[in-house]
Amino acid sequence: MRDGTEAGSALLGPADVRRLAAELDIRPTKRLGQNFVHDPNTVRRIVAAAGLTAEDVVVEVGPGLGSLTLALLPACRAVHAVEIDPVLAERLPRTVAERAPSLADRLRVIEDDAVRVAAARFGEAPTALVANLPYNVSVPVVLHLLAELPSLRRALVMVQAEVADRMAAGPGSKVYGVPSVKVAWYADARRVATVPRTVFWPVPNVDSALVLLTRRESPPGVRSEVFRLVDAAFAQRRKTLRAALAGWAGSPARAGELLTRAGVDPSTRGEQLTVSDYTRIAAAALG
Repeated sequence: MRDGTEAGSALLGPADVRRLAAELDIRPTKRLGQNFVHDPNTVRRIVAAAGLTAEDVVVEVGPGLGSLTLALLPACRAVHAVEIDPVLAERLPRTVAERAPSLADRLRVIEDDAVRVAAARFGEAPTALVANLPYNVSVPVVLHLLAELPSLRRALVMVQAEVADRMAAGPGSKVYGVPSVKVAWYADARRVATVPRTVFWPVPNVDSALVLLTRRESPPGVRSEVFRLVDAAFAQRRKTLRAALAGWAGSPARAGELLTRAGVDPSTRGEQLTVSDYTRIAAAALG
């Protein structure tokens, strides 16, 4: 493994990012949510916050030109980089071989869509997710990988600041909603840092933040039914649960009956319930 000085010298700076993009004729697109990090200090900060060990197997989503990848490789046993863009997927191993040759054997590139990638594509069980996620699919990617890869014990993801707040929100918060509850099914989430816009190219028109997710035991219950219930509760979040869940339950009366059976006041609103509350309601419906 390289020492810190050598590993640091391999990282991409602004000129390197622009040179690689020009070489590949890459024009970052909003459709793919591409904003490349070009600041070495930021990627060092992300890796440090992830708390990786030498035995960790890391999933990185959307490695792009390799800024974060190069910082991750010295800190773990292997990096599985999931990249949907075939041009970027093909170039990444060569970038690593050029800038960190002693670490090149730790990288495996998986050309796939992170919202659909199957566990079998990874070969070995990943233990951590560390990624600068495309803004337009950040929550679906996190939820899919937590479900598909139960071996993931923690995740550190960079997302739009507003999304970070939603992911980490607790009951009663104004931004507590579907992402908050579904993430809480799998993990405890907290926002750990803000990331300035200036570390990206092109500069986005929104702020970013880091969210740390620590896996916990999921509540007992059928996840698909709980998630369907959560979607129904927040589809009409201004209504009481008795009214909001009428379609899900079959009628307002039936919704009220199930809520009462689960120990939840029918006049409560969805944003006041924990994931455990939703699990009890779903259990009442299934039982």
